[in-house]
Amino acid sequence: MKYRTFLTTLMLFLFFFNLGILIISITTFKDTIARAEEKSLGEHYFITSSLIKDFYAVENRGIDIEDSLGALLQPYSYLSGDKKVKLALYKGNQIVYSDQPQNIVKSSSLELDKTRDRLVSSQKSEGRTYVMVSGKLPAPFDDYTMVYFYDTTDSIAAWNQMKNMLFLAGLILSSLLAFGLLLLLNRIFKPLTQISHMSRSIAAGAYDTRLPVSGQDELSEMARSFNHMAEEIKSQIMQLATAAEQKQQFVDNLAHELRTPLTTIYGYAEYIQKVVCTEEDKVLATNYIMSESRRLQNIAYRLLDMATLRENSIERGDVCLEELVRGIKQAMSLKATAQDIKIIYECRFDMLFCDADLMHILLVNLLDNAIKACKPRDIIKLVAELEGDRKVIFIQDSGKGMSEEHLDNITKAFYRVDLSRSRSGGGAGLGLTLCQQIALNHGAELSFSSELGKGTTAKLTFTSS
Repeated sequence: MKYRTFLTTLMLFLFFFNLGILIISITTFKDTIARAEEKSLGEHYFITSSLIKDFYAVENRGIDIEDSLGALLQPYSYLSGDKKVKLALYKGNQIVYSDQPQNIVKSSSLELDKTRDRLVSSQKSEGRTYVMVSGKLPAPFDDYTMVYFYDTTDSIAAWNQMKNMLFLAGLILSSLLAFGLLLLLNRIFKPLTQISHMSRSIAAGAYDTRLPVSGQDELSEMARSFNHMAEEIKSQIMQLATAAEQKQQFVDNLAHELRTPLTTIYGYAEYIQKVVCTEEDKVLATNYIMSESRRLQNIAYRLLDMATLRENSIERGDVCLEELVRGIKQAMSLKATAQDIKIIYECRFDMLFCDADLMHILLVNLLDNAIKACKPRDIIKLVAELEGDRKVIFIQDSGKGMSEEHLDNITKAFYRVDLSRSRSGGGAGLGLTLCQQIALNHGAELSFSSELGKGTTAKLTFTSS
């Protein structure tokens, strides 16, 4: 593209530039010849007019004109002092006087038609170029023809020199302009070349590659747009990579979660089938099978809930907070009592714009996790209050707490802080993932703060009323 542009531009420039020089040269040449012809016509007329008067004077004295031609034409010899002018006088086709020994007149130059009294032409002789003016003398001396020669060789040589100088200057100027044009095109196409290289680099995986940006012209704007595109590509690639990694991790974790209960179910079923056992052993094995089946059922329900939340929009409405908390209290009272844990509920606003069932699931999951983290006689608080113009719900426990590393990962699917406790309690590591999804569907922010040995606080902040 660059070289095609360069050659096309250069060819067009050279064509029109040299055409201009040619037109100037031709115009100058014609002007030189025209001025030489004008000068020759003027002097020919002057000599002819003067010579007629001299002929009349000689004739009145009774002297033969042909015998006096040398003396009559001698006064005009000054015209040839610069050696550019030559005179010749013909009678018929015979030369009767010439100030030069060469005879350079063609016979056709002496033949004038009735429409012209003088003939102007160019003649070449012995490497010289002349403007020749020939014309008959007025009657009664019309058998005489005066021929005037003006040597234009030097003028034409000067014109040739000027023409050569113009073309030489044009050649030098064209070379300089071609070099300048190449530099300009290199500068103009440099961003395009860089974009080509950068595109290949990005395609090869170098997503941090960027174009340098300087100035405020169209090329700079193009570079900015390209860099913005590269940023977006990098962002999209990172998001896709993160999503792919999360999906792969989810699949790996799901496979891991399913393997343990399935192995247990298969093992106890095989035990019942192949081993002679007592009724007590059968009941124990059946209890294990039912426990692991409930675990698989719990995983399936949680996954179904999360899929439903992702695919469907929820229906929210104004819910009385006291009624919501009353249902949560009923759901958690038995488990809290069994663990000898006290739950305190405090409501400092009346209504909450939410889906009551989903909010029940979210708060029950958070309280369930808090109960699992606490020891007997620990206290858990559920506090609903206002922070400025935003509604906030806290669930605070005084349990064992978590490290920063765990806090960054607890909402990931199948993630557990305590593997042994989670398995014994039937957890699948999906509760907080579901809570996070419910919070997002409500336009709320779910955050956690914790300190080892001092407990954890889950904070649900509603960005809209």
